[in-house]
Amino acid sequence: MSPGDRPQERGAALLTVLLLVSVIAVLAATALEKLRLSTRLAGNAVSGEQARAYGYAAETLALSRVSDLLGRSQQRVTLAGDWSGRPFSLPVPNGVATARVTDGGNCFNLNGLVTEEASGIYVTNQAARVQFARLMRLVDVPTSVTAGIADAASDWIDTDNEPLPGGAEDGAYTGAATPYRTSGTLMTDISELRAVNGVTPEIYTKLRPWLCTLPVAKPSVINVNTLLPEQAPLFAMLLPDTLGVDAARQILLKRPPQGFESTSAFWAIPAQNAITAAPDAVAQTAITTKWFALQVDVTTGGAELQERSMIDATRLPARLVSRSWGEPS
Repeated sequence: MSPGDRPQERGAALLTVLLLVSVIAVLAATALEKLRLSTRLAGNAVSGEQARAYGYAAETLALSRVSDLLGRSQQRVTLAGDWSGRPFSLPVPNGVATARVTDGGNCFNLNGLVTEEASGIYVTNQAARVQFARLMRLVDVPTSVTAGIADAASDWIDTDNEPLPGGAEDGAYTGAATPYRTSGTLMTDISELRAVNGVTPEIYTKLRPWLCTLPVAKPSVINVNTLLPEQAPLFAMLLPDTLGVDAARQILLKRPPQGFESTSAFWAIPAQNAITAAPDAVAQTAITTKWFALQVDVTTGGAELQERSMIDATRLPARLVSRSWGEPS
């Protein structure tokens, strides 16, 4: 028997071959998995870009509809025509893009907590802080924290570093486990409020449906012709605490089918119950709309995309001023 024919050596050679085959199989499987993953990622990227393109197309269609709505309505925007929140679809290959337009000014504008004194210089708006605290009470935020949150939110936006009596400037945040500072400028998204001192997840959840961040340092103007009865807190916040949410809802339910012809006609209803509005409250109402909210949902090729945008209709044609992708935070 030659040395190479020994059983022990033949076994070792076979084991070496088997190990080599196993290593090659593992390497091949890894390479194939990476190839599959790369192919999937590339496909997802293409689907995502297609979905964004369809979202842009839906934006263009929505802008055209808003411009047409304001062109037809002239000086009055009402719910006539069932346009608010009604989905309109854009046919796309292997999917669908759906857009919904609603009144984007029926909200409390967090950026209205300040006024622009000079270019890029923001100072607190005391009347807006009082109104924000009132809104919080109306939606069941504990009264003990409402004034503090209103002050802290104003401090978050204003450009000075002097905290209001219940507010918080940089010093309140730099000592946190993860230090950060106030923005010193207008908020770009409602989610910024979560970083404000005193705002807990529970409070943010209660407040979020009533808030917006219009790109102007002015209180939002409520359209009394499009404000829904379930949005009664936004009407009640304009008046002293003597007007509750239920009473505000009953007033909104008295709106004529074609809307009010003037804000005077609207305010005549609470006046019948001896509720007199201050001039600044009256000035914060209108019968037309200058801001519209747009929500776009796109499903195509296995990709799903959500977009939220704000449309500025202060002048025509209407234009898009903000856009965010993904689910609201």
